[in-house]
Amino acid sequence: MSAFRLHSPIDSLITGFDKALRVVGGVAASSRPNPGQHATDCELSDEERRHSAGLMRVNHVGEVCAQALYDSQARFGKSPAIRAQFEKSAREEEDHLAWTAERLAELGSQPSVLNPLWYAGSYVMGSIAAKLGDPQSLGFVVETERQVEAHLNSHLETLPAQDAKSRAIVEQMRVDEIAHGASAQALGAAETPLPVRVLMKAMSKVMTTTAYRI
Repeated sequence: MSAFRLHSPIDSLITGFDKALRVVGGVAASSRPNPGQHATDCELSDEERRHSAGLMRVNHVGEVCAQALYDSQARFGKSPAIRAQFEKSAREEEDHLAWTAERLAELGSQPSVLNPLWYAGSYVMGSIAAKLGDPQSLGFVVETERQVEAHLNSHLETLPAQDAKSRAIVEQMRVDEIAHGASAQALGAAETPLPVRVLMKAMSKVMTTTAYRI
């Protein structure tokens, strides 16, 4: 049974608030080894290091948003099976959160200072999607993962060729995001309307452009 069903509303509120604090505070633990741990470290120029750090900060922000989205969608989902799927995906996304934070530290950089804003906005979006019904909520996941996959593909194209650690992390994230989208599709996702897809893409552009820098 979903953890959300075992808790009272107050317990769930406290648990959700605690999770939000941990996510925006940079406290994340991975259940899987970091894919970059065995990759050969390399020398990067200052410009290459800044670029890698900027992309990994974007990816870290994406994982902050993913935690908020999956938490809100699981909390307000109607079907136990769908809530369970959201919770499973959130646990896997927490691996990504930990991996990207670790790589940022290795690159001598830090997460976005706007993480609380990204988390809050994503939580609201996930809640709205969940309230529209499970098919619409699943459709939102499918479209989100599709756009995330496109971002990760572009990162693999522009990351410095010798930055094997960052590349290994991004590649595993890409594999996981594809799987999450496929799982949502298999559970009965509805097609997300074109205006919503366009709005999601525009909001994503604002987030990625801002997070690359701060």
